[in-house]
Amino acid sequence: MKKTYKIEVDCANCANKMEEAARNTAGVKEATVNFMALKMSVEFEEGTDPKAVMQDVLKNCKKVEDDCEIFF
Repeated sequence: MKKTYKIEVDCANCANKMEEAARNTAGVKEATVNFMALKMSVEFEEGTDPKAVMQDVLKNCKKVEDDCEIFF
């Protein structure tokens, strides 16, 4: 399953950090961040709960960029 989320982030470098943090989250198969569009696309691993996984993605992103936001 693949979903796209609106994000809030200040700079392209921070967006790259968010993308890396999302990719390293359990349950995420692939993640890409488009800084210009302020969107994050996440492909989830089979059998995972996207809502629960996205809570973990947000926690991991906040560790590398504390003022970022993901809207789900």
